Amino acid sequence: MNKRSIEILVGLFVVLGAAGLLFLALKAANLGSFTAGGQTYTVQARFDNIGGLKARAPVRSAGVNVGRVTSVTLDTFTFQGLVTLEINQNVLFPKDSSAKILTAGLLGDQYIGIEPGGDEKNLAAGDVITQTQSAMVLENLISQFLFSKAADGGKGSAD
Repeated sequence: MNKRSIEILVGLFVVLGAAGLLFLALKAANLGSFTAGGQTYTVQARFDNIGGLKARAPVRSAGVNVGRVTSVTLDTFTFQGLVTLEINQNVLFPKDSSAKILTAGLLGDQYIGIEPGGDEKNLAAGDVITQTQSAMVLENLISQFLFSKAADGGKGSAD
């Protein structure tokens, strides 16, 4: 091969590598889905502790992505985390559905899981999900375990 064709192949390899890095960066930032123009409706949920939940986190039901977290703010009146969710228009949840903050894997990213209820009426734009379960924070669980062991005097259950 002559020098010119080798330079072209190296250039193509660099362009493909840059495209791969861009794709990886979009996936890591949870921007990988380019579903612009999709019809959604907005609901809110209040949590006592949101853990590490961030905007753009997925909203899932039965493991399937059905929406996205659009904002996480503090309600200065109740001092709860106020989470705004955009849910796909074609997915309708009953009004008595519950929302939980879950973790993907042991130390993975957090997301909202929605469990449908049994009400005949569905959530509409602007509604608030009242039944919520806050995030399980690993540091809190470890400190509870350590404090309970300290209160027991360090005794194991085998004594």
